[in-house]
Amino acid sequence: MKISNLFSGIFQERPNRFTVLFKKGDEFKKAHLKDPGRLKELLIPGANLLLRPALNSAGRKTKYDVIAVLKDDKWVVINSGLHSDIAARLVESGKIKEFKGYFIEKKEYTYGGSRIDFLLSNKKENKMLVEVKGCTLVEDRLALFPDAPTTRGRKHAKELNQAKREGFNSAVLFLIMREDASEFSPNYQMDPDFSNALFDAYKNNVHIIAYSFKNIFKENFLEINPYKIIKINFKK
Repeated sequence: MKISNLFSGIFQERPNRFTVLFKKGDEFKKAHLKDPGRLKELLIPGANLLLRPALNSAGRKTKYDVIAVLKDDKWVVINSGLHSDIAARLVESGKIKEFKGYFIEKKEYTYGGSRIDFLLSNKKENKMLVEVKGCTLVEDRLALFPDAPTTRGRKHAKELNQAKREGFNSAVLFLIMREDASEFSPNYQMDPDFSNALFDAYKNNVHIIAYSFKNIFKENFLEINPYKIIKINFKK
């Protein structure tokens, strides 16, 4: 995937969850940040950002969107609005064995009390529910999710576990939006309830998949390239 029409800015502060103050040249501007995480290890004053003009700025207070931040000379994508398209391309690419033979039947599929990102089908009419989570926190090459407590994530894990019992195939796909991870683990310290719910789903044969990406900035666009499958580690 290529994200075009980008420009760079310098992160100043995060006045609230969804707003970033950045500097471009001698001007200070505000941008929308579409990522619910804390991002404390990434959004450090002086960090380089990639931004783009809002695709539809009508009725918005900010005219720009944050796309990525530079960490240790590597770009980390921090825009959750891109996750659905990235995941769809990855599912259909054939790079993940659990999804081979499946196609996307429906996006935003309602199951139980949740809207699950994808309903997949195959020629044998088997069904699979897939929930997508973006991950940006990496410590000593260990990717961790979440970086803030997530009741929604816990609910999704439980719903997928129940779906598995009712005959669906189920999967949680973690998009590691950077290239420097070699393992993935739920973040027990940050959210033990989610972590335990995910482990319960894993024990019930819900697929837990983590895939990392290499992000390359050229001229005014960012290439988001599938990189590799990441090993899952449930050790506390």
